[in-house]
Amino acid sequence: MVASEQAVVTGKQLDTLCINTIRTLAIDAVQQANSGHPGAPMGLAPVAYCLWQQFLRYDPADPLWPNRDRFILSNGHASMLLYALLYLAGVHQVADNGEVLNELAVPLEEIKRFRQLGSRTPGHPESHITSGVETTTGPLGQGVGNSLGMAIGAKWLAANFNKPGFELFNYNIYAMCSDGDLMEGVGGEAASLAGHLKLSNLCWIYDHNNVTLDGPASASFSEDVATRFVGYEWNVTRVSDANDLEMLARAFEVFQSTTDRPTLIIVDSHIGYGSPHKQDTNAAHGEPLGEEEVRLTKRFYGWPQDAKFLVPEGVREHFQEGIGKRGRELRAAWKRTFADYAIQYPELADHLRRMQRRELPDGWDKNLPTFPADAKGLATRESSGKVLNALAQNIPWLIGGSADLATSNKTTLKGAGDFEAGNYAGRNLHFGVREHVMGAAVNGLSVSRIRAFGATFFNFSDYMRPSIRLAALMETPSIFIFTHDSVGLGEDGPTHQPIEQLASLRAMPNLLVIRPADANEVTEAYKIIAQLEHEPVALVLTRQAVPTFDRTKYAAASGVAKGAYVLADAPGGKPDVILIGTGSEVWLCVEAYEALKTEGIQARVVSMPSWEIFEQQDVSYKESVLPASVKARVSVEMAATLGWERYVGPKGRMVGMHRFGASAPLKDLLKFFGFTVDRVVEEARKAMADASR
Repeated sequence: MVASEQAVVTGKQLDTLCINTIRTLAIDAVQQANSGHPGAPMGLAPVAYCLWQQFLRYDPADPLWPNRDRFILSNGHASMLLYALLYLAGVHQVADNGEVLNELAVPLEEIKRFRQLGSRTPGHPESHITSGVETTTGPLGQGVGNSLGMAIGAKWLAANFNKPGFELFNYNIYAMCSDGDLMEGVGGEAASLAGHLKLSNLCWIYDHNNVTLDGPASASFSEDVATRFVGYEWNVTRVSDANDLEMLARAFEVFQSTTDRPTLIIVDSHIGYGSPHKQDTNAAHGEPLGEEEVRLTKRFYGWPQDAKFLVPEGVREHFQEGIGKRGRELRAAWKRTFADYAIQYPELADHLRRMQRRELPDGWDKNLPTFPADAKGLATRESSGKVLNALAQNIPWLIGGSADLATSNKTTLKGAGDFEAGNYAGRNLHFGVREHVMGAAVNGLSVSRIRAFGATFFNFSDYMRPSIRLAALMETPSIFIFTHDSVGLGEDGPTHQPIEQLASLRAMPNLLVIRPADANEVTEAYKIIAQLEHEPVALVLTRQAVPTFDRTKYAAASGVAKGAYVLADAPGGKPDVILIGTGSEVWLCVEAYEALKTEGIQARVVSMPSWEIFEQQDVSYKESVLPASVKARVSVEMAATLGWERYVGPKGRMVGMHRFGASAPLKDLLKFFGFTVDRVVEEARKAMADASR
């Protein structure tokens, strides 16, 4: 045998050794944890190995390199596949301040702690815990939804920052997905919009293994996926054997040469591929194999049967010579290009640096509108549109759109252009009637360091809830704008009138919910939103006009920064009763305050746009707003009253909604549901009577 032939054999043997290392690490981690899914990592190991080792533009020594390819494991239950790759490729951990540390994101000890408390290897990948995890996945469909946002972000960055001779951004997004991802509606929404936008930088790798948690996929899934994606205007290719590295490589080459549409690679695999029992093992059902099956499987791989967490000599070195060397060279070349770019385009380079650090431009808050006192006022969705446009002029990387409701949500960025196929520089995104994937795409944009917003009616936040929850979990500052925030929207009726949404979103950890009372509170809310780095926000706005308060008579709107503040007070700061409102109901509290004053009753009005921000304040500030000595309190909010007990106390009263809404003109609804000055005054008297007992 000649030397060249010997090298080929050795190379193929080394490929197999690396693939089986990924498989056995997954098997051992799941077995030790006695929990998890070994089958998908076993079946997909060759696919992931081929992609990472031959194609992925990624430097493990700098997992935040801006022009890196993104790899998303949408079928997050296969998390051990990703953790094994992060370990073998030597991906570094990144500190909270963005500093790349001289330590592995996933050392072998963390793989041994799979699914254990405080480990970097949780049951499903979490991006805020483990460097190298691009986005938090697990709920099926969310990862492919995020990939849409990442692909949009990559195209937008290229269109706005690349210059002749300076191709700063040309990265691709690879999302590995399962039957479940394609069954979930959000997967269809993402595929539909990606095809419409001709996102040629997006590649989904579909693990076609014919198995779901309940058993054969044929029990619930028989559609022709390839034909469906052709209908979505995707390029579709197929690999009939997940172990065929040459065929896999050709499929990835087809993707990289496709310039006019996204690509779906259908990979025919077997859950637990390589196991002597194939699909008949526990691997098909998301369970550990069991000690005996582990030994049989390892014997089938030619692996030492009793060895655990074995990483043979040469495996990690092989990854360093592949993805490590390629990524290091690509990043070094990029850094040289960026240094020259920064000389020629200093302002754009400064923007990119600030985006990566989630910093704002100098003067980001200049020319934000202030609104004069106006008894008629304007809807907070209207003032929001004005403030949003001012911010967008100051923050060039603020982009977003609406679920086919831009004219209603008032989110169109004037003069900023539309993001569309063939014209990717625009900042107005058209998501169509696809609320679910809008939320997921906004998260994908946000983790790409672009400040992104998505907007719809507040009632339809229910369609977006999984994405909102994941934004909160992964600590990314996605902006969710919701208008038509109450029964105040009128004739559209209860199908469109939100009731329980405020209480529901307030229950979500790490999400800021802000419901401003007037136009100037909207401006102050956006000042908070613009500076967020680790929390998403739900900004909740009215359809109907609300008065703009006279801030020479009442307190300054800057109190919004504390979450709640005293808007109008009793003489000497000693009220008989406290009226607490949010949003459009604050004016009811102010009118009731004035009415009570004529009766000699001294009231205090507290505007409370954000419970979450108020709870972050110190005890002394909270006591200054809601003194414990004042037991008579009334909350006023056109929503479910759940949760208001904490602020009104056992003697307090709550004016709110206790049923779904109705279809009628606004004035009729307000009277019917008791959102009137007279009702608030009456409840204030009752609260005072109860407090005196």
